[in-house]
Amino acid sequence: MTGMKGMTLGVIFGNRDFFPDGLVAEARCDLLEVLAGMGVAIVTLTPEQTKLGAVETWQHAVLCGTLLREAKQRIDGVLVCLPNFGDEKGVADALRLSELTCPILVQACPDDLDQFGLERRRDSFCGKISVCNNLRQYGMKYSLTRDHTVTIKSERFKEDLIEFLAVCRVVKGLRRVRIGAVGARPNAFNTTRYSEKLLEAAGISVNTLDLSEVFGRAAEIATGDRRVAQRIDAIRDYADSSAAPDESMLRMAKFAVVIDGWMEELGLTATAIQCWSSMQKNYGVNVCTIMSMMSEQMMPSACEVDIAGVVSMYALQLASGRPSALVDWNNNYGADPDKCVFFHCGNWAKDFLPDIRIGTAPILGTVLGEANTVGALAGRTPAGPVTFGRISTDDLSGKIRAYVGEGSFTDDPLDTFGTKAVVQVPRLPELMRYICRNGFEHHAAMTGAHCAGAAAEGLGNYLGWDVIRHG
Repeated sequence: MTGMKGMTLGVIFGNRDFFPDGLVAEARCDLLEVLAGMGVAIVTLTPEQTKLGAVETWQHAVLCGTLLREAKQRIDGVLVCLPNFGDEKGVADALRLSELTCPILVQACPDDLDQFGLERRRDSFCGKISVCNNLRQYGMKYSLTRDHTVTIKSERFKEDLIEFLAVCRVVKGLRRVRIGAVGARPNAFNTTRYSEKLLEAAGISVNTLDLSEVFGRAAEIATGDRRVAQRIDAIRDYADSSAAPDESMLRMAKFAVVIDGWMEELGLTATAIQCWSSMQKNYGVNVCTIMSMMSEQMMPSACEVDIAGVVSMYALQLASGRPSALVDWNNNYGADPDKCVFFHCGNWAKDFLPDIRIGTAPILGTVLGEANTVGALAGRTPAGPVTFGRISTDDLSGKIRAYVGEGSFTDDPLDTFGTKAVVQVPRLPELMRYICRNGFEHHAAMTGAHCAGAAAEGLGNYLGWDVIRHG
């Protein structure tokens, strides 16, 4: 349940006066208990404000809408609970008056076959259809539980809530994120081009910093600066640095101090950095370790100034509540059509690398000198779940597109350098055809959890991007 504590849901209980009051009272008690157990705060009417704290009239809708509107800044999403048929107009009016634009989840309680008398009959199955019909008429986006009706205290509903809260994080996070672009993209990589204007229109702002400014600021920091010493200690605590010369550690530390200050000054959440070749030619180090440390601290950092790539990382981080990384769809895995190799040279977060160590980048080293590439990480991701995805700005259509999917890391043998993983993806050739046919980049983001549903729902249903969920 990573990332749920500290979140707040607005809760609307629907009601119809000719259904038993006890159904609403029971649902209210059960739902508040479930949300409290998940560490989720709520904003909802009390039984002192309206009958049972529910909404069924225009007057109730006004009270509810006002309550939610006044708490707008802290509400992440809204849960509509239907213990019975509910009043579809009351629910829709309350949401309209709230002026909220966050995700909405509609839940309905199931009837019991042995309780179809007037004392316990709900008709929520039908009421949910009516509520959703009204929400659509009002032009509102909403999410649904996997089952049309679901018991509040069931594990099934708890799983629905966990995914909905992830959707809320994705939507809220991406609508107002500020990202830093450090340096120009490598000239050889047209694949990391992106539309800054399309991202800005979606609420994603990009701030830039030239590498010459970074190098200049780093040169002004004294070797004995307390911040540098603290950063060197942090690097040594983070990864095995026994192979890294002191001079390389010093350069990495000064780079980190500069980037930390710049991000704090501008309120930046994530970065994309020109990690080659100016870095090696003019600064004499790889900064993969520093990028890895930022990603581990939930401030994702992508290579090769891949801004759309770091947006992808951030989206999956929000969905999973865990660090993310940028990878290359890099190699086939023998003759197995549903397996491939994820690789980068490498800056993956420690979350993926239990055997993390600081080394060099042999491929870059062949042309830039391997001594200038100290700071690249090496390690292998063990078996476990993975969600992958890519967000891309399509200037030809003026749209933001994305794909997401799930698979698994495997422990199959792999003898190579850098940060690496063997990944199994169902129907991988079909996915590769889709990526190539639609001109997506060779970079993808990954996170160590299954969260494609939340990512797809947030990006597609609420942000309005063109999203395909593989599988």
